[in-house]
Amino acid sequence: MKVLLTGSTGYVGSAVLEALVARGHDVLAVTRSESSAEQARAGGATAVVGDLGDAAWLTARLDEVDAAIHLAAADDGSSAQLDDGVIDAVLAAFGGTDKPYLHTSGVWIYGAGADLTEDRPLQPPAIVAWRVAREERLLASDVRATVIAPAIVYGRKGGIPVGVVAGGPRDEDGALLLVGDGTQHWATVHVDDLADLYVLALEAASAGQRIIAAGGDNHTAREVAEAAAGEVAAESVEATRARLGEAFADALLLDQQASGAAARALGWRPSRPSLLVELAGA
Repeated sequence: MKVLLTGSTGYVGSAVLEALVARGHDVLAVTRSESSAEQARAGGATAVVGDLGDAAWLTARLDEVDAAIHLAAADDGSSAQLDDGVIDAVLAAFGGTDKPYLHTSGVWIYGAGADLTEDRPLQPPAIVAWRVAREERLLASDVRATVIAPAIVYGRKGGIPVGVVAGGPRDEDGALLLVGDGTQHWATVHVDDLADLYVLALEAASAGQRIIAAGGDNHTAREVAEAAAGEVAAESVEATRARLGEAFADALLLDQQASGAAARALGWRPSRPSLLVELAGA
């Protein structure tokens, strides 16, 4: 298939681009600068520079392809407006067709839970609450749409576990500060396993559904920090909120566990090392 991909030079997007090319798909990468376009071309894509906020321009690009995956996010806090424009273009170009479209969400939209599944009522914290109405609009449309909800992504020396946890501050004794007391579980997924799921869902998923992308390892925040640094120290919720910002902290304080059963039913078989193994070997 000829697949339009947004966010192709980002952390997850670059892995998805690699997986699509390896699978034999022809990728049209929509980028925001010529330097990003060059990076996408180096990864095997055909690249075009354009404004995702220009719905008419994006609709024309979507008319040229067989499928699309949206992974781009705004750096300035305007991701809601970005997604509005992308969804407008997808509805115009793909509505009433059999062209598959994958939209990116996140596991945080489900709120806290010990066994998160796709049929669970959504209880998003403030940082991702904006996603719900947009996803519902998309899933209720006549587009062959699938919403992928990744767990906390790690691997390739990137993601929240590296940037926020392993790279976090230490107390006066040198112990790495936890996110809260560290007892909360985090559902996780390796970026390369996640990329494999995007390709699989593009080729096999049914329309009108969400898929939780979770590898099945649900470590506590304390276990993650200990794997990264050994000595750790608890932090109060108030201190974590002050350090990370209330909205981001409240998402990381969610106690979430997920098996990714629906994704596995598609034939997905996550196989990369667990987060703890990755951090211990870093």
